[in-house]
Amino acid sequence: MTSTDVTVIGAGVAGLRAAVELAARGARVTVLEAKAVLGGRATAFDDPGTGERVDNGQHVMLGCYSETFAFLRQIGTEDRVRVQPSLEVDFVDRQGARSRLRLPALPPPLNLLAGLLDWTALGWSDRLAAVRLARPIRVARSELHARSRGQTPTHIAASPGETVEEWLRNNGQTARIREMLWEPLALAAMNQSAGAAAAPPFAAVLAQMLGGGPRDASLALPLCPLDELYAEPARRFIESRGGEVRIGCPARIHLQNGRVTHVDARGARLVAGALVAAVPWYALPDLFDGDTAPVDALRRAAADTAASPIASVNLWLDRRVLQTPFLGLPGRTMQWVFDKEQMFESDSSHLTLVSSGAEQVMTLRNDELVALALRELREALPDTRAARVLRATVVRERRATFSIAPGQPKRPGTATAVPDLLLAGDWIDTGLPATIEGAAISGRRAAEAIT
Repeated sequence: MTSTDVTVIGAGVAGLRAAVELAARGARVTVLEAKAVLGGRATAFDDPGTGERVDNGQHVMLGCYSETFAFLRQIGTEDRVRVQPSLEVDFVDRQGARSRLRLPALPPPLNLLAGLLDWTALGWSDRLAAVRLARPIRVARSELHARSRGQTPTHIAASPGETVEEWLRNNGQTARIREMLWEPLALAAMNQSAGAAAAPPFAAVLAQMLGGGPRDASLALPLCPLDELYAEPARRFIESRGGEVRIGCPARIHLQNGRVTHVDARGARLVAGALVAAVPWYALPDLFDGDTAPVDALRRAAADTAASPIASVNLWLDRRVLQTPFLGLPGRTMQWVFDKEQMFESDSSHLTLVSSGAEQVMTLRNDELVALALRELREALPDTRAARVLRATVVRERRATFSIAPGQPKRPGTATAVPDLLLAGDWIDTGLPATIEGAAISGRRAAEAIT
């Protein structure tokens, strides 16, 4: 029997954030990860054809991700993220017209209004429609502040049974601004279309982005693969403070008489003063054995939570084809394209095209998905037709995120019915959709709940 102060099961963003915070406070932490690599659903792997380290999906952060940046600062990698001074995004619409949305460094909502006035993709009716969201965004920000203090909000910005599309329509948003701005943002932030995703988390994202300073709405792109950004640095932080990180180590929590007796970890038995379960929702039902009655309702809710997939196509070309590190492709199956050569300042012309909320493409063969990505890239950027494809790969994450469609089970909080058993993960109730920021918030809350 091995004793430790805290055991953390799961080494994704949430688990590592909790473990780092606990280690910084002097706790002796043991992290158990079932996979052979760290990072959970935000990790990287070696591409066998090029030898490059490739992310399992492109993760974009926002300037308002204060908890994420606090985590990176703690482990010494905040400088490995490039944050725009203010939001600046190029788009190519379905007709091939290119435009740039740039929000100037003004206090909100003036930055949004000024940016939309200059955005040539919109007409006057579209710009005026956006003004109607100013009040709901203010309400959503007040709601976020209240929830972060553990208070019940006096007003809510959106109904839980309302989809993003319904909420946007009810707030007077035109078809054009929905297609060019709100739908791409919904897909990027929530991994579900505006017609499927629930409105409250989307309102929370807008409140974060557009309710604070000019930097809050900006995009933040990693300058390195995800495991180098946070996973390995977090491991080093934990181990340097006397903790332990075990990979390839599936764990089971044994319950008896309403309490945790021990954790089975590949034949070893661990006992700890506290336990953080930082596994994805789909792994939680099988995490327990023994007298599971106190967590059976939690297990059923997790089992009933649906997933939403992401598909990524990686293309290595014989030349650079993008003028900017990323480009929005609204109205298409592949909604964004990222240039890893520019992001990582490498010498490899490597593009990643991303399809979020990708149910419609998951049944396609790899060659069909590559052909679709190439077709949409060449339609948007005709100059790419002259580029030769050196290599193409597909990454499918069938359970990339949990679904936030109306009618999904209620998301649990940090505490459970079992003393000293805490939850962490992007899927618990942070008020945000499945984001790195939500995972980081949940990890910090779990650490703070341990006394």
